[in-house]
Amino acid sequence: MDIMVFEIKNRIADPSQLTQSVLQITEMLGLYQAVLARILRLQCRDIGQLSSGKAVLDEDSQSWQQTQRFLQFYQLLYTHFDGEGVAMRNWLRRENAELGGVPLLLMVDDLKIEEVVQFFQES
Repeated sequence: MDIMVFEIKNRIADPSQLTQSVLQITEMLGLYQAVLARILRLQCRDIGQLSSGKAVLDEDSQSWQQTQRFLQFYQLLYTHFDGEGVAMRNWLRRENAELGGVPLLLMVDDLKIEEVVQFFQES
């Protein structure tokens, strides 16, 4: 069964809404919470707190900024693939010669979400 994806048109400023949106995007892209933790530069227990509703993202934190970048990446990915969830998830996990690696691994292991965002902005 294909998980539906949706477009995010507006910038989200409310901590609760931003937290929920990033958790939904993680699920739509078929990512583990540990992967989200790496992208947001948090600990896995922090993601657990967010997903249980016991915490929300802090507006004055590095993770807030990373979340904004992750949402920007998602929107660019959504637009590029016209909302085709399977194509979005596939692209994220396949070697990309122009980026010099697998986009997901570049964001998770090398903390290069900026480069992935820039790739879409330039294409």
